[in-house]
Amino acid sequence: MPDRRPDVLDFLLTRRSRPAKTLGPQAPDRAELETLLTAASRTPDHGKLVPWRFLVLSDTGRRAGIADQATARMTEMGLEPDKVEKNAKSFSYGGVIVAVIVSPAASDKIPLWEQEMAAGGVCLALLNAALASGWGANWLTGPLCRDDVFLTTALGCAPGESVAGFLHIGNETVTPTDRDRPDLTAITEWA
Repeated sequence: MPDRRPDVLDFLLTRRSRPAKTLGPQAPDRAELETLLTAASRTPDHGKLVPWRFLVLSDTGRRAGIADQATARMTEMGLEPDKVEKNAKSFSYGGVIVAVIVSPAASDKIPLWEQEMAAGGVCLALLNAALASGWGANWLTGPLCRDDVFLTTALGCAPGESVAGFLHIGNETVTPTDRDRPDLTAITEWA
């Protein structure tokens, strides 16, 4: 008989991200955040390459500086002003933002796409760990996640790195209603 964890399954069946713009300024302390990052790092990782790293953005001043750099870069890129404002403003949401950086490892066996998928798994695991710990959390991306100029100047990324996601974590200020979920019969084929 398998080791059943109905409480975990119930959590996964009812989990709901919190909209980033509704997250308050409180955040897990460093010890709790290290626990969440440890949980996230237990993601499947073919070849044990660990093709990700974390950039924890807890300083609101630094986040404001990154938002300014994001505004400047997206304006240079010619994005529409409303998209620029929306994406730059996101750096103010929540008490902490964890950028999950895709940091590919050289490998003849594990392709880049698989390493990127592992980093995406880290994002979901961190999101679920934060939610399971009672925090509000949201996973955002955006037009700068693969922009080399922004990545190197604002986030200090190395060439070849990108962002799999910005995980916003903070206290809940609003409990959202559930949203429509996929129709399992429409997306499942039994062979």
